[in-house]
Amino acid sequence: MMRNEEIARVLDEIGDMLELGGENFFRVRAYHNAARAIRDQPVSVAELSADEIDEIRGIGSDLAGKITTLVKTGEMPLHRELSAKFPRELLELRDIPGLGPKRVKMLADLLHIHGRDDLERAARSGKLREIRGFGAKSEERILKALSKPAAGAGKRILYSEALAIASRLTAHLRKCRAIREMEVAGSFRRCRETIGDLDIIASASEFEPCMKQLRSFPDVAQVLGSGETKTTVVLKDGLQVDLRVVQPQSYGAALMYFTGSKAHNIHLRRMAQDLGLLLSEYGLFRDKKMLAGKTENEVYKSLGLPWIPPELREDRGEIEAASAGRLPTLITRTDLRGDLHTHSTYTDGRSSIEDMARRAREIGLEYFATTDHSRRVAMAHGLTPARLRDQWKEIDQVAARLKGISLLKGIEVDILDDGALDLPDDTLAQLDWVVASLHYNLRGTRAEMTRRLVKAIRNPYVDVIGHPSGRLLGHRDPVDFDLSEVLRVAREEGCAMEVNAQPDRLDLTDTACMAAKHAGVKLVISSDSHSPREFDLLDYGVNQARRGWLEASDVLNTRTLKSLRARR
Repeated sequence: MMRNEEIARVLDEIGDMLELGGENFFRVRAYHNAARAIRDQPVSVAELSADEIDEIRGIGSDLAGKITTLVKTGEMPLHRELSAKFPRELLELRDIPGLGPKRVKMLADLLHIHGRDDLERAARSGKLREIRGFGAKSEERILKALSKPAAGAGKRILYSEALAIASRLTAHLRKCRAIREMEVAGSFRRCRETIGDLDIIASASEFEPCMKQLRSFPDVAQVLGSGETKTTVVLKDGLQVDLRVVQPQSYGAALMYFTGSKAHNIHLRRMAQDLGLLLSEYGLFRDKKMLAGKTENEVYKSLGLPWIPPELREDRGEIEAASAGRLPTLITRTDLRGDLHTHSTYTDGRSSIEDMARRAREIGLEYFATTDHSRRVAMAHGLTPARLRDQWKEIDQVAARLKGISLLKGIEVDILDDGALDLPDDTLAQLDWVVASLHYNLRGTRAEMTRRLVKAIRNPYVDVIGHPSGRLLGHRDPVDFDLSEVLRVAREEGCAMEVNAQPDRLDLTDTACMAAKHAGVKLVISSDSHSPREFDLLDYGVNQARRGWLEASDVLNTRTLKSLRARR
């Protein structure tokens, strides 16, 4: 049965190929909107009838029929037809940061570029800079991206994608009765924003049944090796999975060893050596006597340390902080009282304000802000002052009939090229919450982009800078700006920085979160949700915040609404 992500990927590819073929904007957008709607569904779309699929917002009867055909036959005729015209090598170029379907089409038309090799030759020969919109910096970025593995050759995937795979895989493995304990370790457990492979650690008294269970996972495409204590497989989507099985008395040591970064583990091994001990994935030993290994707590305690949360295990000072008793009490999802960046059908959201409010209340939030786009974002039908006032009336109506949650009137206002904002101050002054974001012209110089952000921060009505770097993981590089200067001004003006929880943004980065905390700048964890289901993305934002050492006191939307209002 096809997963929602697989269906959505086909729809996205059709949208990209239609754009490459010069199709009109609305038809292209219809396929991308449908892909996003499929990803948002809490149920398996493959189990729905065509009529039920037709009821999903953003999918009409024609598309519902095509999706049903895809689910039943494994292919969609339009996808097959377009794939014959546009080779996969060409389509894969859209994954290179700085390129999208429009630019790929331009390169194919003007320079006859149809794959990575063609693109690299053109970049190295200087031909790219002859095309309007490309320059030396574009060539440099493209060559840097081409030096990384192509899709299917060790490409990293988003944490959210890895989570979906890991959930199915561990559910399958837990059917094996021999397994006593099990957890996915590595960069996944540290909640890195992208994941290269999955390392699964399990304890069992019998090892072979565990290995057999992994080999029987339906998505396994190839078994690279299967021994007594370790099996390595490659899944159909190219992700490598390692299963390591140890005796129960070594489980904690193995989990600890395969969770920490290389630098973290080296630091711990040096500590053990200084104590005359040996630390390995099998336990902590003095000579040949095991002192600890069954649990992570036991191993850390034997080294004179408290347990260190996995998200911190990067050797960024966490071991020193643990030794001194200064580990932060990291923020948790239950600390969040509100969500201050959401969208509705007034712009590019897919649900009404009331539906969004009901879902926010359902997951335990006390308040949320509707922050649709301002007019500059024309593709999303951004709001003019007049349309914004119409929205306020609806917010008041919903608030009057919906108890148990407070609705805030907000906006995601665009930061224009000169740093001015897309709406007048007299409009912004009437809002409860203002998110200011960069969406266009993101390739300015470091000085230009810093000035642009600083000017926006100095506007007295701006509460937070949304997704500050503008990056899209795997697709768009971050804006080049002086983080120290931006944080200095943000501290002066009392402007917060957003931790955007969208899986392909996770922006600010973990290290930027740390820098903001040290600079005394408050942060806001926001879902940037476009549908009720996307409120669940707050978990990813919390993961990112934890990697940045953030505590509840560092994050504004852990406050009560009364306290949040008082800050303004």
